[in-house]
Amino acid sequence: MNKEIVIVGLNHRTAPVEVRERVAFEQSILSDALRCLRALRSVSEGAVLSTCNRVEIVAATADKETAFAEVKQFLLEQEAAAGESSLEDHLYAYAGKDAVRHLFRVAASLDSMVVGEPQILGQLKEYYAAAQEAGSVGAILHRLFHRSFTVAKRVRTETGIASRAVSIGSVTVELARRIFDTLEDKTVMLIGAGKMGHLVARQLKRGGVSSLMVTNRTFERAIETAAEFEGNPIRFEELPRYLKLADLVVGCAGAPEFLLKPDAVEETLRERKRRAMFFIDLGDRRNFDPRINSLADVYLYDIDDLQAVAQENLHGRAGEVEKAERIVDEEVAGFLHWLDSLDQVPTIVALRQRLEEIRRNEVDKSLRTSLKELSEKERQAIDDMTLAMIGKILHGPISRLKKPSDEQEEALCVEALKKLFGLDEK
Repeated sequence: MNKEIVIVGLNHRTAPVEVRERVAFEQSILSDALRCLRALRSVSEGAVLSTCNRVEIVAATADKETAFAEVKQFLLEQEAAAGESSLEDHLYAYAGKDAVRHLFRVAASLDSMVVGEPQILGQLKEYYAAAQEAGSVGAILHRLFHRSFTVAKRVRTETGIASRAVSIGSVTVELARRIFDTLEDKTVMLIGAGKMGHLVARQLKRGGVSSLMVTNRTFERAIETAAEFEGNPIRFEELPRYLKLADLVVGCAGAPEFLLKPDAVEETLRERKRRAMFFIDLGDRRNFDPRINSLADVYLYDIDDLQAVAQENLHGRAGEVEKAERIVDEEVAGFLHWLDSLDQVPTIVALRQRLEEIRRNEVDKSLRTSLKELSEKERQAIDDMTLAMIGKILHGPISRLKKPSDEQEEALCVEALKKLFGLDEK
């Protein structure tokens, strides 16, 4: 039975950030999670994708309905804490063509909050590599992910979808400009010097920020990022001391707990004589306790608040999105044709073996009797000739089998070959 691709997950369209973070997979547990995923009875191959905008399980299965149920339960067990709403209310599930199309759109950033942003492809490659290392992917998901990378490359080179400001970092700066009008006289504290922090720092400098502080749990990374963007590195333990200098605080840290809570922010406001503070939270898990938004003179934005800005950037690129969707559809058809062909492989192999068995028996019999006086060179010539004959005989049926006009014709051809050549008897 042919395998099918299934995807179960949630993203920025179906669930708010406080729900997404409940099932986010930290890097420290990813290997164990992949092994548990692969151990599910219905999952023959599996991978996890966990970013600030989505948590998804991609799997290959021969039992779609059981896979849906088991993968949903797998996500429910991953849920960090019970919420007011049921996680199941936010989940989507795709199978077959819909699942393949979804992953290709994700890779091409067509399903991103910021359509055209380049970060998702790098994240997809990282999670694929993690699945490879854990041994949870095989031939089908290898092919699926590599085709998704090809789709992303085609979309970026054949369309203009990546034009204008299309990264989380650039949208963050656009939001900051709307808050302050100008950034030149504002002080920004950047918490987190990883990939996202580096990207945001670059965009902040391009946006005119001249006073930038950078802090990170690993101080050396804060030093590197601050040096590159003419900022000031701050030791992580000294964050409360310097927080009062910041007009805007951007959180990009990969922290499992809140880094700033209401009491600390209230103390900072008193030191600032109640001058307003703005916070933008870009963490996979939120860096800032959402309760700080209830404090007077504090304004907190999370990653979901960037959607309005991102949508505006999408205007004027609708035609490029249509081109990208056509590329996705073309690549989906190609992948599904390959996947369907896997179902024919056992029949093709069995047919080759049956004809080779007949050829070998007849040649051996003739060389033992009527042709036993032939030289070694003549024997080889007969062997080569009969091999070529079998190849030509097989060419037509196999080509037809690989290019059926529809699924019904394919099934009829496979069944006919099995009966005509007794392949089911082997």
